Amino acid sequence: MLTQEQVDFYHENGFLRIPKVFTPEETQELSEEMDRLVEDWAFTSPGWSGPWRLAYMDPETEKRSKLTAMHDLHFYSVAWMRAATNPKLAGALGQLLGENVELHHTTMHIKPPQTGHPFPMHQDNPFYGHQDGRFIDTLVHLDDTCHENGEIRFLAGSHKMGHLDHIIETEDGPCSPHLPTDKFHLEDTVAVPARAGDVVIFCIDTVHGSYINQTQKPRRLVRMGYRDPDNRQEYGQSLGRPGVMVSGYRMRQEGDELLPIA
Repeated sequence: MLTQEQVDFYHENGFLRIPKVFTPEETQELSEEMDRLVEDWAFTSPGWSGPWRLAYMDPETEKRSKLTAMHDLHFYSVAWMRAATNPKLAGALGQLLGENVELHHTTMHIKPPQTGHPFPMHQDNPFYGHQDGRFIDTLVHLDDTCHENGEIRFLAGSHKMGHLDHIIETEDGPCSPHLPTDKFHLEDTVAVPARAGDVVIFCIDTVHGSYINQTQKPRRLVRMGYRDPDNRQEYGQSLGRPGVMVSGYRMRQEGDELLPIA
């Protein structure tokens, strides 16, 4: 699935765009299922909290900025279960993580038109903390992305810093994890625009963020997280829940019991 040049690029930079993972027909089916899930199950909220919001948005935009989201699309839609276990994608992940690859989660991220939620600079580890960097997030693109609708952006090579401490508390209480806005800047990142059907992958420790959606259409992505099953989770989203093996075998470590059935 991946050339040696692509493998080397990922390990050096911590991210990679893989074009045309999904066919136009598959992408159309996923798009239609996405619309159905939004109608039936997803929720729209102000999104991530914290003082970063006023560093990224003027006060009026900040009041109107929203995010539409839901977790675990593959529990609701067979089309998204097929996407999460796609053999081409699993093969690419196996080249980067090793032959054993476990699905951890799927999460919808939709930036609504005009004031669709920007994302501050952050790593994903604070949201579902794992022992090390053997975890890859993938972004399935249902729409073409560009600067105007807030394409994903990465701080190249930042995964080599390992897990970083994030701001999780302010004077007003807990907030969404993010890196200090005076030390980590979106303007220092590499933009990675993509086409519908493409997948952009990145390490759980790669610092990333995105600008606001300024267009008249939503920007729709689904994040699907995968790990080496030996990279054990320590806290956060889906803690303790086994995932589907998409490649290889779940090796038994000392002290492991059979997976819980309830």
